[in-house]
Amino acid sequence: MNTAISWRFLTYFVVLFSERIQSIVRVFCSSAGAFSRPFDCYVNVLTMASLLAAVILLAFFNRGFWHSLFNNSVTPDYTWLVAAAGALLVGGMMHTPFTVAPIQFGAYGALIAAMAVRAVALSGGADSKFKLWYSMIYLTVFSMAIPVVYETTQRVTRANVMRVGLFHATEAAAAIVLVLCFSVMLRLFFIGQGEDLLYWLPLAVMAVADAAIIALGWKDDLNYFIMIFAPLAILLFIAGKIVFRIIAKK
Repeated sequence: MNTAISWRFLTYFVVLFSERIQSIVRVFCSSAGAFSRPFDCYVNVLTMASLLAAVILLAFFNRGFWHSLFNNSVTPDYTWLVAAAGALLVGGMMHTPFTVAPIQFGAYGALIAAMAVRAVALSGGADSKFKLWYSMIYLTVFSMAIPVVYETTQRVTRANVMRVGLFHATEAAAAIVLVLCFSVMLRLFFIGQGEDLLYWLPLAVMAVADAAIIALGWKDDLNYFIMIFAPLAILLFIAGKIVFRIIAKK
């Protein structure tokens, strides 16, 4: 199933890369420009850096991936492939002007589809098919709890300037750190070591970061996405820990 997986990865790269490029191009063509304000400067620069990093990783470290698109006997180096996917995902978490969210969701859907095909491929040799698929579902929900870096809709005043700054800084740090956590677990999944991805550290980081973002942005437009998926990820984690322990005792 190498070819099927690689084509889904390629779809993710092409769709998300294209969406990010159109946003950056339109920003530069707009009257406001890409670096008019600190927030715009941050999200646009980080998006461009993520695009560059993804291109470098795909061009110089993923020869097997390109071969696997047309030769099913070739297995991509999933370490480098996931690194490229994670690098591009950082840019996807930046809410730049002219972002087209539905297109981004299409790209993420292709990545999830690649995970599902890989789970099918690994199921035959898995010690526990249930744990493998459960871990994949948990990892998918965890990825949905990674916060997108949005600009606050509040009017900045002397009274709230510190809180607004902290809100943006927390969003930015959480997005990068949680993408890294997701990428590490995604690599383990693709290299066949993902039957138990219920690690305490990524969950703790996600829970603390998302709670801080919700608290700091309470007077803002609430991020209902992380308000739904962060608790769901926590529930899946707790339930999984209990079930996995029961399975281990049998």
